[in-house]
Amino acid sequence: MKLTGKEKVSYGLGAVGKDMVYMLSASYILYYYQDILGVSAFAMGVILLAARVFDAFNDPIMGVVVAKTRTRWGKFRPWLLIGTILNAIMLYLMFSAPPALDGGGLVAYAAVTYVLWGVTYTMMDIPYWSMIPAFTEGGKEREGLSTMARSCAGVGSAIITIITMLCVYRLGGGDERVGFKWFALIIAILFVLFTTITCVNVKEKSTVNVDSPSVGQMFRALIQNDQAMTVVITIVLINCAVYTTSNLVIYFFKYDFGGEGWYNSYTLFNTFGGAVQILSMMILFPLLRKFMGTIQVFYTGFAMAIIGYVVLLVLAFTNMSNVILLFIPGFFIFAANGVLTVLTTVFLANTVDYGQLKNHRRDESVIFSMQTFVVKLASGVAALIASICLQICNLSNDTTDTAAVATAATSSVVGLRMTMTILPIICLLCGIFIFHKKYILTEEKVAEIAEQVKKGAY
Repeated sequence: MKLTGKEKVSYGLGAVGKDMVYMLSASYILYYYQDILGVSAFAMGVILLAARVFDAFNDPIMGVVVAKTRTRWGKFRPWLLIGTILNAIMLYLMFSAPPALDGGGLVAYAAVTYVLWGVTYTMMDIPYWSMIPAFTEGGKEREGLSTMARSCAGVGSAIITIITMLCVYRLGGGDERVGFKWFALIIAILFVLFTTITCVNVKEKSTVNVDSPSVGQMFRALIQNDQAMTVVITIVLINCAVYTTSNLVIYFFKYDFGGEGWYNSYTLFNTFGGAVQILSMMILFPLLRKFMGTIQVFYTGFAMAIIGYVVLLVLAFTNMSNVILLFIPGFFIFAANGVLTVLTTVFLANTVDYGQLKNHRRDESVIFSMQTFVVKLASGVAALIASICLQICNLSNDTTDTAAVATAATSSVVGLRMTMTILPIICLLCGIFIFHKKYILTEEKVAEIAEQVKKGAY
């Protein structure tokens, strides 16, 4: 049975809420604790990376838990709703550090809340993406839903990217600490609302009944699925590039581009970028698919991103005075990110059938737990890189200190510019190389495997 419009819209709303929460954490947690509360940038970088290492064990275990779940509501929706409610609570607490805390107490609070946020995010993210193979047929329907969901996720990310700083300033009356507290509460409420709609309207249509494997068996299954491992390694490299830039771009506008109204330029740039990313998912990707296969579109996305970073590097070393100039590299980078985001989900979903044919078991939850883990791992690595950059550059968080800002503008920002451009280029080149060498699931191969799985020829 084909998916209904109601199911598609409901599933898409879940992606909007989920990625609003994720982007708020990924892009602003370092800024909140380091620039607003004064926690050491390096300490925050270590916390963010350590939390991701912890997820290396937590995510596959959650995949096993989901696979073992049997309820009247299915195996995905109960965890999706429970995880969402708990994660919304942790999001609010994470951006509501008690004013009485400072020093070691503040570092401990940041560490505990961030780790718990990661655990609860895993609880809902794995079942969310694992539902795709369970209530869609292969081929065009799965690709279409993945594209739609990723487009909606892009909308959620773009909303946060565009409105966060403006809302923080207004909700806090100029006090960023207060503003982030109330903004996080609003996003948390919307998150729960959107996920509830998803859980009510989206149901599993088919489930492959297999014996629940052990954690050890799951790791072995992942290692044996060479195509899944190729895709997740590529995702790590893409997201390392993306999150390194997203963590540092706010500092770029605050200390390099500068000016009293820096956050207006920052918001304008993100508004443009968010719009481009959404349109690339909704319009550019389908347009490219009319002329190219998915793998060719993937390579095109890589090329666009690299071109964008090269142009950004050149512009960063000119005497910039107009944010409109930054729209040029921004277009290439944001558009490429939208296309690559859609395709990595499609490619990962395809590896589920491949793994079933090769390993004689269908491991949706475990395969998609790797997507959750690697995206968070990439954000942790990127946060550590950004924190080391900030520590070395010694950028002041006092924008009223014009001497400090001037000093940063004449020396330390060089390291900032290099880190947010050259490092992403290196990551993307490595991603192209690995994907080209290892990935074999062409559209013809995927169709052939899907047919074999349908006939039970394994």
